[in-house]
Amino acid sequence: MQRIGIGYDIHRLAEGRKLFIGGVEIPHIKGLLGHSDADVLLHAVCDALLGAIAEADIGELFPNTDPRYQDISSVELLREVSLLVKKKNFSVQNIDAVVILEEPRLSPFKGEMRSRIASVLGIKTDCVNVKAKTNEGLGEIGHKDAAASFAVAIVSDGG
Repeated sequence: MQRIGIGYDIHRLAEGRKLFIGGVEIPHIKGLLGHSDADVLLHAVCDALLGAIAEADIGELFPNTDPRYQDISSVELLREVSLLVKKKNFSVQNIDAVVILEEPRLSPFKGEMRSRIASVLGIKTDCVNVKAKTNEGLGEIGHKDAAASFAVAIVSDGG
């Protein structure tokens, strides 16, 4: 049986933080603000996977009140989610995601993001897709104050 899950995340951009998207450090004057490294793409992928296996969201599993997760790499969060997916006897079939931010351009980094996500999940790179969009100057994202991501995950069980 196949299951599908959807994930979403948004974080403010702030000076003095490194920018991590898809597990990749991207040179920029601002980074995403959060308890962890605030990687919106990986957070959306985690929530999509958790939704597909009917588990709690990342805010419940990795609360921002827990000092263990302060400044943690979201790659580690995705690794934990991947282990939970396997523990429940599911396997990841496909990830499709979109990141929304005005700058910097993500095109040069999308291949590395796909590879990083695929590696952590133990799937082929061609089972992961990452798209990048702007918000056409609209809202907090359009005003370069935030970045967001949506992700969809398909998992299948052993049956």
